[in-house]
Amino acid sequence: MPSQPPPPRPLPPALPRSAQPLSLGEMADRADEVSDLLKTLAHPNRLMIVCKLVEGEKAVGTLETELGIHQPTLSQQLTVLRRAGIVSTRRQAKQVFYSLAETRLAELVAALYDIFCDMPAGTAAKETPR
Repeated sequence: MPSQPPPPRPLPPALPRSAQPLSLGEMADRADEVSDLLKTLAHPNRLMIVCKLVEGEKAVGTLETELGIHQPTLSQQLTVLRRAGIVSTRRQAKQVFYSLAETRLAELVAALYDIFCDMPAGTAAKETPR
């Protein structure tokens, strides 16, 4: 007997409306900003790094061990994230520690995790729209 697909997820509550709606220009500016952020996160290694940093500040060596990303690749991706303002750094002696630059980023990554990582592998792209 074939396995049943998981039940559809309930719709999230409606987003709170601002007291003042955004003008078209403000909306376009924010869309550009968010689009750039999402483009930067659209690389698997960078997304995995950011997911790890939701847990808190991590040294480069810790990220390398926990993610299994080789140091040259990890350094390259951390540089992209730092230049985009997604991560910040702190140096202690010879170690460099990375953390998320903003709380909003942690909230975004947590939402992505809830939507895509809290289900069996391979089902994220197959789920039907609501």
